[in-house]
Amino acid sequence: MFLCIETDMGKAPSERSAYIDPGLDEIAGHLAAMTDAETVREYLEQILTESEVRDLALRWESVKMLALGHSQRKISRELGISLCKITRGSRELKKEHSVFSKILTQHQGGKT
Repeated sequence: MFLCIETDMGKAPSERSAYIDPGLDEIAGHLAAMTDAETVREYLEQILTESEVRDLALRWESVKMLALGHSQRKISRELGISLCKITRGSRELKKEHSVFSKILTQHQGGKT
């Protein structure tokens, strides 16, 4: 049995901390303004903890595996991450205007 715990990010904007949306918008602007992957990587490594960087990378890897048709349980075993994290990625991929799907399509199945 798995227990999924939602953070502020799963809440409607009106229910989140007053700092999250403006801060996230600012971070998104920084990332959008960067023109090379090395700078983005350094930014992420400096703003996130080592554990958060690892989690982010594994979440993206799980999304790519889902898009290739791998089962959630197989992904969980192979990457060592919870089904909750994989299920979230799966839900995002199924959305009509999924940014995940758009990015994967633009980068030929996630290969950059």
